[in-house]
Amino acid sequence: MANALQNEADGGGAEAFAQALRVVEALLFASAVPLSAEELARAIPGGIDVGQVLARLTELYAARGVNLRQVAGGHAFRTAPDLGYLLAAEAEPPRRLSRAALEVLSIIAYHQPVTRAEIEEIRGVATAKGTLDILLEAGWVRLRGRRRSPGRPVTFGTTPAFLDQFGLDRIDDLPGLEELKGTGFIEGRLTRDLAVPVPDDDPDLRADEDPLGDLFTPLDDGDAGPHGADE
Repeated sequence: MANALQNEADGGGAEAFAQALRVVEALLFASAVPLSAEELARAIPGGIDVGQVLARLTELYAARGVNLRQVAGGHAFRTAPDLGYLLAAEAEPPRRLSRAALEVLSIIAYHQPVTRAEIEEIRGVATAKGTLDILLEAGWVRLRGRRRSPGRPVTFGTTPAFLDQFGLDRIDDLPGLEELKGTGFIEGRLTRDLAVPVPDDDPDLRADEDPLGDLFTPLDDGDAGPHGADE
């Protein structure tokens, strides 16, 4: 009798786990953005470990045309890397960024929260407003808050869409100084004090940041550096 009850309980657990697999699979396929484990856990039967569900789905889809991947702090189905060429003709042309935009995006990613004046100080050249507009429109950069300094300039940071676009799970997956040197991204003689900071995209405002407030007031227009503007 005890064995029969145990078998019935095990069967019920297997059935609940199978249902959880179906639910998580459906949610991930239907979602346009990566979903976190916490979001998925709220949709499955109680007592089921969402981590085990995700691990099982990852295993099931490992050899298929789509794979389950961790991106932007969540999980999403993505075309298997070796089949990406099949969709190249259907995909939208990649957004082409100017060198200036790439430099600004990189500085924001590594130094956030950062103001326009701080970006210009690092680059050594003024940043055209259109450059930041392009990054904001792409959804890769967001307005965070206002620095507690004269003029109360706006601070910028990256978004989950930035992580998703570049296939990153977390912001600290960005390469460090040695990796950048190894790929040839940084060339020439390096100064002794050159360092690539550990990036941090914590959404909470820092001690030196205030909420944005009225966005219709000037945004650090008087904060530009003395250098010539980029193109």
